[in-house]
Amino acid sequence: MKVIKEFKDFAMRGNVIDLAVGVIIGGAFGKIVASLVADVIMPPIGLLVGGVRFTDLKWEMKAAELVDGVEKAAVTLNYGNFLQVTFDFVIVAFAIFMFIKGMNRLNKKNEEAPAAPAPPPAPSKEEQLLTEIRDLLKEKK
Repeated sequence: MKVIKEFKDFAMRGNVIDLAVGVIIGGAFGKIVASLVADVIMPPIGLLVGGVRFTDLKWEMKAAELVDGVEKAAVTLNYGNFLQVTFDFVIVAFAIFMFIKGMNRLNKKNEEAPAAPAPPPAPSKEEQLLTEIRDLLKEKK
């Protein structure tokens, strides 16, 4: 029973719940950005480079062959898929950067203006007395 109580205390701690919410929202955000890249951004880029779909780009290192009536698949290096994942990463990183930049801007506006400097403390009685003596000496001259 002690282990269950410790686990409950751990799981209900604020940081763990915040982390779980962040992971869930991050997964959903990742799906949105992946769709944005695959369905909105990449088709025009593919059109600009001649109608090429990046995920279809590959280098065939060894052609498919028929051995004893069984076709062996070709050996390919799928660099197009790598390019697609790289584009996804760059766009996700940029989207997160813009999101954080916006959040920082909002937080900056919400911060209170710095407080005015405190007025200097009133002079002590000794300082007041010394000031009076100084002023009297100046008057005598």
